[in-house]
Amino acid sequence: MTDLNETAVKALVDVLDLEEIDDDLFRGHSEDNGRGRSFGGQVAAQALMAGMRSVPEEFFVHSAHSYFLLPGDPTESIVYDVERIRDGRSFLTRRIVARQHGRPIYYMTANFHKHEEGFEHQDVMPEVMPPEEGVDVLARMRDRTDAEGRRLAQEWAAIEARAVGHSLGGGLEDDPAHPSRQRVWLKINGTLPDDPEIQLGAFTWASDVSLLSASLAAHTLDHGKVQMASLDHAIWFHRPFRADEWWLYDQVSPSAQGGRGLSIGRVFSQDGRLVATVAQEGLIRPPRD
Repeated sequence: MTDLNETAVKALVDVLDLEEIDDDLFRGHSEDNGRGRSFGGQVAAQALMAGMRSVPEEFFVHSAHSYFLLPGDPTESIVYDVERIRDGRSFLTRRIVARQHGRPIYYMTANFHKHEEGFEHQDVMPEVMPPEEGVDVLARMRDRTDAEGRRLAQEWAAIEARAVGHSLGGGLEDDPAHPSRQRVWLKINGTLPDDPEIQLGAFTWASDVSLLSASLAAHTLDHGKVQMASLDHAIWFHRPFRADEWWLYDQVSPSAQGGRGLSIGRVFSQDGRLVATVAQEGLIRPPRD
């Protein structure tokens, strides 16, 4: 791991370390990576960290649903206000609002569950090449001729990403029923603390990487000229796992229309466990004259 990666991973851990300024009120600092707005994954991860700080340790987050309302200002800190919606014996619900400059920029509703035994099944992990044989996504971004690619590579410096399948780029079995797909191996590019909350926060941060682009996988275009922005984001956490070990992001976009695209990602650990499912709709505004 290079010094740049070590610095980026340390910065990510620092971003997840919120300051408690009052009961259920937290402050998180932002990272300014030159793109003029806060990374959506950062805001979602900090909101989840705030929510987890408000529940007893025997409860774990099993789902988080959120809307991005306004672009965050990367030069200013963000305040997270946690509202305790419901405290039950088995489930707890929290609503977290992120505010900047006196305005809400993001909302999350997170649900927490106390562990219990139940029925078990899962989808089978698809057969894919190992991450070591995939295309280095960040290296390809750095080689792009547009400045946006280099800025994205800087923003995502805390991850390692290897593309192993794309609807137009190969590496996927033919599936006419799903025209827009891609598969990417991802992990935090360094060793995170063992704290499960930091692992979950880091995964939430990384879950915003590449998912929306699955809605463009069926289209030949210049990505530097497409306006993309996350509108909402949902995560279901199925099984414990580490964000700093390889996980396969198996992504499919069932629909794109009206300047918006929907993408759904199944997340498998390298040993084949289905550990999470993520869904996101976002703006994919085509180039304009």
